[in-house]
Amino acid sequence: MSGPVLNVIGGGLAGCEAAWRAASRGVGCVLWEMKPRKFSPAHRSPDLAELVCSNSFRASSPENAVGLLKEEMRRLGSLVMAAADLTAVPAGKALAVDRDRFSRLVTEKIGAHPLIEVRREELQGWPATGLPAVMAPGPLASEAAVELLCEATGRGNLSFYDALAPIVTAESLDMSKIFAQDRYGPEGGGDYLNAPLEKREFLEFLDALKAADRTTPRPFESEKYFEGCLPIEVMAERGPKTLTFGPMKPVGLTDPRTGRKPFAAVQLRRENLEGTLWNIVGFQTRLSRPAQDCVFRMIPGLERCEFARYGAIHRNTFLDAPEVLDPWQRLIPRPGVFMAGQISGVEGYVESAAHGLWAGENAARSVLGIPLTMPPRASALGSLVSHLRPEGRGGAFAPSNVNFGLFPALPERFHKQEAAARRVEAARASWTPITEDANHVFSW
Repeated sequence: MSGPVLNVIGGGLAGCEAAWRAASRGVGCVLWEMKPRKFSPAHRSPDLAELVCSNSFRASSPENAVGLLKEEMRRLGSLVMAAADLTAVPAGKALAVDRDRFSRLVTEKIGAHPLIEVRREELQGWPATGLPAVMAPGPLASEAAVELLCEATGRGNLSFYDALAPIVTAESLDMSKIFAQDRYGPEGGGDYLNAPLEKREFLEFLDALKAADRTTPRPFESEKYFEGCLPIEVMAERGPKTLTFGPMKPVGLTDPRTGRKPFAAVQLRRENLEGTLWNIVGFQTRLSRPAQDCVFRMIPGLERCEFARYGAIHRNTFLDAPEVLDPWQRLIPRPGVFMAGQISGVEGYVESAAHGLWAGENAARSVLGIPLTMPPRASALGSLVSHLRPEGRGGAFAPSNVNFGLFPALPERFHKQEAAARRVEAARASWTPITEDANHVFSW
């Protein structure tokens, strides 16, 4: 291998995509992968791009945000999408793959590329070349990778267990049943939305919550919860007052429809500055997704809510991206290191691969001495990236899948299908040919 060498740390979806994109730019890469010498608790195969959980890449239609992201990735020459399309299995309106054939194909393509060298060993320290690097260790990063990140960013900026409350889209809420008010604040104003429940509604919700199906922790995940961040169903098992004195307490609120304090209330907190996404406060959960669809839609005003992110509690190593990464996803303390994939705060196979593609493009540009680039804000990739930047922060940072709630707000309220169509149209239009020296959108 001749010419500049870019180190890519991690052979998962993001790392493979980053190495492929950089090599496609003519930049020589060394891809570091610790398997098969060392495996994480979740990995079994020596192949690159191993799919640990589901074999689904989710919805195929561009009328869905992840489907639109896949469309953009194909347009940008994604290795992961090409391999997924070649190894697809019947899955209705979703894209699912034969996981073994998929990983094997990615491994073969990476190994055959003349500008990519795969080193089957764990990198114990920062690359010594002085050239840029892409770090994509995944959500189960090794101890060595974790120590490097803690050294660079401080341990407080790295999370190891992820407790996520559901996020719903603003346009799916029934505002005739929900009111805006901060605790003890004036009626009709405030930063929080409140869904009030009468006693009967609360008791029915409580019974359904306690009886609902739950996900089973994976073998390497323990059910050790922080008292300040208990799953909502665990709190329910401790008695009804645990909720009405906890995340569903009605204290300081007045329901404008009755003029009195409700028996219980669910609060929603703005998730982004545009107010297109709202977090159900304190509702981190291990309920299955079908159970969340059923139980949480019993809350008045949320009967038809659309989940931009389901609640979850799982092991997941990720950085506080808005605090420690610059706009191009470089570590602020180490500006030569681009972060990629789930470690950066994106969630999901497709999102991780897309983020790796973008990191590989900018890492290659850094090696070649040309301006770095940013995906257009109206695109699916640009909207996903916006979640990782300080201006997109609405509260404590948590990983997210791509969803239409991350996209720029529409000028007016539309029916769900019409809103999706308008966002797709804007996203496609945003990928316009531009000159090579532009530094704020992709050029290909």
